[in-house]
Amino acid sequence: MSDVDFKQALSDAGVPTTEAKLRAAWEAEVVAQGSKLSNTSSWSPFWRVVTALVTKPVMWLIDFIALTVLPNFFVKTAVDAWLDMLAWQVNVTRKAATKAEGLLLFTRSAVAGALEVPAGTRVQSIAINGNVYVLVTTVATSFADGKSQVLVPAIAAEAGSGYNLAPGYFSILPEPVPGVIQVVNAEGWLSQPGADVESNDDLRLRTRNQFSAVNQWHTDAVYRAMIAAFPGVQADGVYFEHGAPRGPGTANAYVLFEADSPADTYLAQINAYIREQGNHGHGDDLVVMQMLETQHLVQVTVWPKAEVGAERWPALKTAVELYIRAAFRESTESDYQPTLTYPQSRFSFSRLGEELHQQFPGIDSLHFENEDVISELTIPRLTGVEVNLA
Repeated sequence: MSDVDFKQALSDAGVPTTEAKLRAAWEAEVVAQGSKLSNTSSWSPFWRVVTALVTKPVMWLIDFIALTVLPNFFVKTAVDAWLDMLAWQVNVTRKAATKAEGLLLFTRSAVAGALEVPAGTRVQSIAINGNVYVLVTTVATSFADGKSQVLVPAIAAEAGSGYNLAPGYFSILPEPVPGVIQVVNAEGWLSQPGADVESNDDLRLRTRNQFSAVNQWHTDAVYRAMIAAFPGVQADGVYFEHGAPRGPGTANAYVLFEADSPADTYLAQINAYIREQGNHGHGDDLVVMQMLETQHLVQVTVWPKAEVGAERWPALKTAVELYIRAAFRESTESDYQPTLTYPQSRFSFSRLGEELHQQFPGIDSLHFENEDVISELTIPRLTGVEVNLA
């Protein structure tokens, strides 16, 4: 976790940190006290007792100090409850897990008459690396006469960011609703993003940022702290646009959400909170917005190795597609760890190809039709992924 060697720091301060150094220090202290040792062999019964009763417990204490106590004195290296206490000192609290909430679009076959979608109706996602995510409708909702579609509120069965899936992923009714032919999470379906318990790395970022925000003047750090306090927002996912984008005294804050972005109502909550706190941007006006998106169709041709039998081609094709979608942030709980897309950066398809080779040894060669994506204050999103096996 850290490049800081606290045991070496103790050693540099003159503290013996090995059994050999402790034994030498013990012998020197015995001599300094006027005693004489005639048998200091490691096989001496006396010295074995000294080692057992003194040296080993001291080694345990040194390891505890070097590996637990000292690292947890500093924000850079502290973890878990220790980091919680350091964050508390600057008025920052670890964010709890939350459940995703949003609207599901139900479609029925006939438009005449009324049809109700009961509360408690379960809607599943497609399998993502073996994980299936479930939403549950919260309110009984009826189709209006003559209408073929209706939006139904739903909440995730469990807390976590894995439920913040892109449009189209929630599409399976495990228990069919009579008359309903289709269900899907449409564009902008999230009203409240789900979130995991804040990780140590994310809490560490917010705690570090708080040191910059302590003056409470109109600075980026102050607004980053306020915005990142909301579930689903990370401190390093807030980008600022200065230079009066909407006239003198204005600035914009763009939030990068993992996977699908929430509905405008969620951003309205953040903007309302900033107004209520009495902060008025870098001068007069700051508006929080969703990170602007660019849309991309990724096309790749994959040549499997000869030893990959044709019966395993469909599985390879599906895995490659999921890997690419994970790189474009369509799922936050993928087993894959690709290089992600970022604003103000270049997304390299050659690097993505290299990572695919490392992840799937069954790939002999591959070729992307795409050029690298160079982003400004935008995040690349997918319109689709086409994997062709040659």
